[in-house]
Amino acid sequence: MNFEQRHIGISKTELPKILSKINASSIDELIHQTIPASLFSDKKLEVSENALSEQEYLQWIRTIGEKNKVFRSYIGMGYYDTITPS
Repeated sequence: MNFEQRHIGISKTELPKILSKINASSIDELIHQTIPASLFSDKKLEVSENALSEQEYLQWIRTIGEKNKVFRSYIGMGYYDTITPS
């Protein structure tokens, strides 16, 4: 099996075979058989019209991160030439 086959997922021809083996008629049925009903929500997900896509968010957070300045850290350097009372 090559890299693409391992990472892209199952094909349309494999899906019915897999579902029949696990006694599910669809992916949705499999999900409902697997995940407890108490974890599902009937509430509509409120997403703003100006919400960012994943790619847009990653670019935005990267831009913010580029503003960080790296300073010298002295954490863990310890105390030298001193006596620490017990």
